[in-house]
Amino acid sequence: MSQTVDRALSILPLLAEGPADLGQVADRLGVHKSTALRLLRTLHGHGLVYRQADQRYRLGARLFALAQEAMENLDIREIAHPHLVRLNESCGHTVHLAVYEEHEVLYIDKVESRYPVRMYSRIGKPVAITVAAVAKLLLADLSDTERRALAEQLDYPLYTARSTPNAAAFLRELDKVREQGWATDLGGHEESINCVAAPIRGADGRVAAAMSVSAPNVVVTADELLTLLPQVRRTADAISGEYSGRTPVKETPA
Repeated sequence: MSQTVDRALSILPLLAEGPADLGQVADRLGVHKSTALRLLRTLHGHGLVYRQADQRYRLGARLFALAQEAMENLDIREIAHPHLVRLNESCGHTVHLAVYEEHEVLYIDKVESRYPVRMYSRIGKPVAITVAAVAKLLLADLSDTERRALAEQLDYPLYTARSTPNAAAFLRELDKVREQGWATDLGGHEESINCVAAPIRGADGRVAAAMSVSAPNVVVTADELLTLLPQVRRTADAISGEYSGRTPVKETPA
């Protein structure tokens, strides 16, 4: 039975490349046409493949509906949290997870620093959108038109001497972040707080969330915090792999 399931599932990535006829499916699976036809009929019965008028098969609408439903029900916070905890245990600093919703960037998870000096940030609270590293990553992924329109609408409070002063500077920063694939806030919101961040991507390659590590100068310097960037990016990549389905979750033996 497991071999039958394996063969049936192997048809789906084949058809993702484009429509294929019975002979092509049989050849790819290395089976007789009668076996391939039986598998295709089963998938067709569940709406996962569709037979066209030219007798070729393509992916069925039901498959896309299932994929959309699965994506809508994915909880990125639930997936990311164990990874954030492990990163926090490794480096000791505050770790945040943020998303972009309704023209705001919001923290949706936070793991506190082990050090006595704590950051004033709360889950559900909007971040300082023009300076926060997580915001830069989320907004850099917008289209050029969306980025420009948003940049022109924002206010640019000068929290510190390093704050982003205007829309032109903000757009330049977003272009830089988009190109390099990571972001920083080095005293832009609070003089004494530095932050490095990396993007979390979904199955479509778009940035679905952003995560960061933040620490005050009294605990670690900006240069020292930047040495954690590779670890932050690896953590973000691990979350991306799990969230997008590219990395199967290992099952715990019973």
